[in-house]
Amino acid sequence: MPAPTYANYDVVIVGGAIYGSAVAWWLTQMSGFDGRVLVVERDPTYAKAATSHTNSCIRQQFSSETNIEISQFGAEFIHNFASYMGEELRAPALRLHSFGYMYLADTPPFASALKQAQAVQERLGAATRHLSRDQIAAAYPFYHLDDILAGNHNLENEGYFDGGTMFDWFRRGARAGAVEYVHAEVAAIDRTGTAVHGVTLRDGTSIGCGTLVNTAGCNAAGVARMAGLHLPVVPRKRYTFVFDAAQPLDRDLPLTIDPSGVHMRSEGKYYMAGSPPADTDPDVDPDDFAFDHGLWESKVWPAIATRIPQFEAIKVINQWVGHYDYNPFDQNALLGRAQECPNFIFVNGFSGHGLQQSPAIGRGIAELIAYGGYRSLDLSALDVNRVARGERFVETAII
Repeated sequence: MPAPTYANYDVVIVGGAIYGSAVAWWLTQMSGFDGRVLVVERDPTYAKAATSHTNSCIRQQFSSETNIEISQFGAEFIHNFASYMGEELRAPALRLHSFGYMYLADTPPFASALKQAQAVQERLGAATRHLSRDQIAAAYPFYHLDDILAGNHNLENEGYFDGGTMFDWFRRGARAGAVEYVHAEVAAIDRTGTAVHGVTLRDGTSIGCGTLVNTAGCNAAGVARMAGLHLPVVPRKRYTFVFDAAQPLDRDLPLTIDPSGVHMRSEGKYYMAGSPPADTDPDVDPDDFAFDHGLWESKVWPAIATRIPQFEAIKVINQWVGHYDYNPFDQNALLGRAQECPNFIFVNGFSGHGLQQSPAIGRGIAELIAYGGYRSLDLSALDVNRVARGERFVETAII
């Protein structure tokens, strides 16, 4: 990446992974906005970015209207990806493999929460069905369901898509729209009173800015601290396993959220499982990618084999650990202008929802910068300043 062309930019974006690039690309689509935009990315390989370790799934099954509407636009964007990116870019079509999410409830309160969430989703146009145990068994006879009371499932606009391609074309589109990317690390942020004036890079280069956007993922709290701001975002480990089955299922496996905390789905001719750590879920260092090699035997495989007896004989063929940029306050996105420093904008704390929410939230943040407010979809419920007010955003469908 070259050095910055200018000494001053209208917008400096700290972090160039999915959110930095989504906001940057959407800014190029904002009618009337012609400001200079710089994306500062410390690792252009993105080897440690959460974007590179994602499982690339999208769901409509949230309990809050805001999250449902964000995902509905996400599905629309995926279905019409090439059109959104523009004919001149010749971006490829994206396919959404809609095998759906299957939430399984093993207690009456959980089953009731699923039923309430399904009613909200249905009212907003989602195709989620609330199913009895017998209905689940009829559709997917391979499940062991003795402990299950009910479930929710949706076969429309839920499943897997190629998030890597979407990210790649966000970057290409941003560059085609004159956004600059620089390989550098922000070492300091110049803030006086209620405004940020610029950043200083690790090599000593000073860059002025009109607006600073924090899209630094698991490093976002550190970026906020440089501006004297507090952000409750921490890295939390999440483990992924790809496995082969000696007895493959006779149909697609929905992304099944087991009450154990393990989830699993089809992955081409293989299967994929994900899990939090075995017992506790501690905050970790952003550079800590040490793998828990006992997790498969102690937690993941027993849960899989119990829920699907055909998975008694399976073999792990790939595994990795990534991070959630986890918001321990309420596990949802923290967006918008810092109340005490309005030209500092947060786009952080997605807690595992980031990739699927990037089309709608990237657009919304670009609108906020270009026009001073959200236009297409009201994202104000996710305002970062709710933390200071002690007002939690309630979302029951957290994985």
